[in-house]
Amino acid sequence: MDYTLQFGQVTPYLPYFLGGAWLSLQVAFLAFCGGMVIGLFGAMGKIFGGPIITRIVSTYVVFLTNTPQLVQIYCVFFGLADFGILLSPYQAVLLTMTLNSGAYLTEIQRAGFLSAQRSELEAAEILGMSRMQSVWYVIVPHIARVLFPPISNWYILVVMATSMGAIFGLEELTGRALNVNSETFRSIEIFSMIAGLYVMVTIIATVILALTGRYLFRAKMKIF
Repeated sequence: MDYTLQFGQVTPYLPYFLGGAWLSLQVAFLAFCGGMVIGLFGAMGKIFGGPIITRIVSTYVVFLTNTPQLVQIYCVFFGLADFGILLSPYQAVLLTMTLNSGAYLTEIQRAGFLSAQRSELEAAEILGMSRMQSVWYVIVPHIARVLFPPISNWYILVVMATSMGAIFGLEELTGRALNVNSETFRSIEIFSMIAGLYVMVTIIATVILALTGRYLFRAKMKIF
């Protein structure tokens, strides 16, 4: 084997890769926040909704949690185009990841709803709170404190999932790595650097989430 590592040929692309890492974090953050909103209303629908709403939410959750996210992006990116709805790679990936996150976060937040103490909900009813007020002032703070660790782990998984956007031409971190690899053919150096950047990104995100959980929600979070 005559292959010689030459990182000097790929280090000039580091700023380009960092831009891709920032785009990955941006897509992950937007998809996660959108998924949290969908998950909150989905959990409310499964807990407090009638039979029809519960069935609709359950169908949504079962479909999106039992099909590969890559297939879902294909359906959105190419399927909607057949109906005249043209989405950019960024829009298609973001939309699909948001819907996919919403399905998983529906189940995660539903567990938070079920873990809320009945006495707290009864106290909210006695105080004359509406159902929405009870959710916002009683259940949501409980979810933030108890479920912050698993929700944080899900965010890290969402960051990793943004790499699928490279298949559709989205120039996030993996997409930019493929672009540079097609120019330099230094695959080992490029993807070693990309792996290191993913590790760096996830460590930074983990630290930020752990500190946020500790000081804002009093969640029991371990950094490492």
